[in-house]
Amino acid sequence: MTITSHGEELILDKERALYLPKHQLLAISDLHLGKSAHFRQAGVQVPSTIAQSDLHRLSLLIEKYKPETLLINGDMFHHGINTDIDDFAIWQKQYQNLNLLLVKGNHDRLTSADYAAMHIEIHEPSFCLGPFCFIHDAPQNTKEELYPISGHIHPGVTIVGKAKQRLKFPCFYFGNEYAVLPAFSLFTGLYNIYPKTKERIFAVTPGNVLEV
Repeated sequence: MTITSHGEELILDKERALYLPKHQLLAISDLHLGKSAHFRQAGVQVPSTIAQSDLHRLSLLIEKYKPETLLINGDMFHHGINTDIDDFAIWQKQYQNLNLLLVKGNHDRLTSADYAAMHIEIHEPSFCLGPFCFIHDAPQNTKEELYPISGHIHPGVTIVGKAKQRLKFPCFYFGNEYAVLPAFSLFTGLYNIYPKTKERIFAVTPGNVLEV
């Protein structure tokens, strides 16, 4: 779905990504690489293919939009170095000409040397572009003249059908004060969003992005 926000065209993709055509920038949030491996190390039986699946979806997005820049808006990594991070390092070799930016989130705790070794450009607490300011946790935004685009809370929306069935989907939230991107990783929970007047919510359904 294509929308206009603050005078710029934005594409909301059903794979939980945001594309800014004017800037050739693809943005996602809450990739949480390493989360499944971290759980397995703790003895929790989690499939080992979660990270590979998320990276495959990201590859499809890169092939679709051919961005110059990939921005990860916080929580790229869930914990520390583990086998999921090794998978990422292998995956990244396909995209050596892609600028990779990370706005650090609360889970991004690797060392500066780790980020440098993976050629990840770090921005903290935000990365601003045009009328937008990408920041992991919107309330921390200090640039009041720009519109914050955040992540962090893994937003979701509940849709009630005619037969009173309730379905919960990840969503894009464009509020009066800031926006929130859906969590990119499929291995995350959802926090229900309740919009105020003149705020917009776009549900990410299995086949499309729908305004609700």
